[in-house]
Amino acid sequence: MRNRVLVFSLVLAAALALAATIAYGADNFSGTWKLNVAKSKFSPGPGPKSNMQKIEAVDGGMKVVTDGENAEGKKTHNDYTVKFDGKDYPEHPMVDGKANPNGADTISIKKIDDNTYEATTKKKGQVLTVTKNVISKDGKIRTATATGKNAEGQTVSNVVIWEKQ
Repeated sequence: MRNRVLVFSLVLAAALALAATIAYGADNFSGTWKLNVAKSKFSPGPGPKSNMQKIEAVDGGMKVVTDGENAEGKKTHNDYTVKFDGKDYPEHPMVDGKANPNGADTISIKKIDDNTYEATTKKKGQVLTVTKNVISKDGKIRTATATGKNAEGQTVSNVVIWEKQ
């Protein structure tokens, strides 16, 4: 009887751990990430002078707090929560004109796997950019590759390197 209780407890613990991993799928993205400006490429540029992101897993997505300095030397701050549901969100801070340099009016986020998610920005229903975020195998680097066009029609081709702190 004692062995059955132990086995049941272990199975229950494993099931709960799996459920938590599924519910809080941003775990591999969680942590503090620092932009490596020297290794990043912003086209069209210029890119920011600095940036730091704190990402925390939430039910079905992630909460992101970003602080930095834009190309003109002005302080920037954003605090938002995204869901990995692929739906367009017009109220998202990345599309309110303050944080979003490409002029989008909606953003959607979808999780590809435990180490990859895509963010798609749109303006008036037309896709502007798709940004694929990939965590390295060792979990220390996040590469965000953005392609598409900005609101002015310029080609966007960014490779942004984030280092886990």
